[in-house]
Amino acid sequence: MPSFDIVSQVNSMEIENAVNIANKELVNRFDFKGSKAEIVLDKNEIKLSADNAFKVKTLAEIMMGKLAKRNISLKSVEQKEPDISPLGHARQIIKIKQGIETAVAKQVTQFIRDQKLKVTTQIQGEEVRVTGKNRDDLQEVIAAVRTHDFPVALQFQNFRD
Repeated sequence: MPSFDIVSQVNSMEIENAVNIANKELVNRFDFKGSKAEIVLDKNEIKLSADNAFKVKTLAEIMMGKLAKRNISLKSVEQKEPDISPLGHARQIIKIKQGIETAVAKQVTQFIRDQKLKVTTQIQGEEVRVTGKNRDDLQEVIAAVRTHDFPVALQFQNFRD
């Protein structure tokens, strides 16, 4: 039976490229000369640190711009609140979301069921598998899911006949 998977993944190489480009811009920026500002990638987290809250906010804006330019959906990015120490040093974490959470997966499956198409959905860990007898029904599901606005960026993989 034809099937495909609905997933929410971010390309780790694109994140790495965005961090590298942001670091290059950080070195060349006049307002960061002589300050201890840095951008570090740690698995699915981007850690920002700077001398004060204003500079951390500027770092976050730089980083979000670079992620957007690398075609990383900002729905997959979660900015935490900046931590400001009593001495003024500030840190912030930008978390990269990978996979579909269970609540969002239930939203997706309910939306597909509401379309009244002859397909079945299964939540498999951090992805949703959609199967149907007809390939055209699966393509209708893809079109419908693309038009709906979900809280995460969705991609379609493993389309099989």
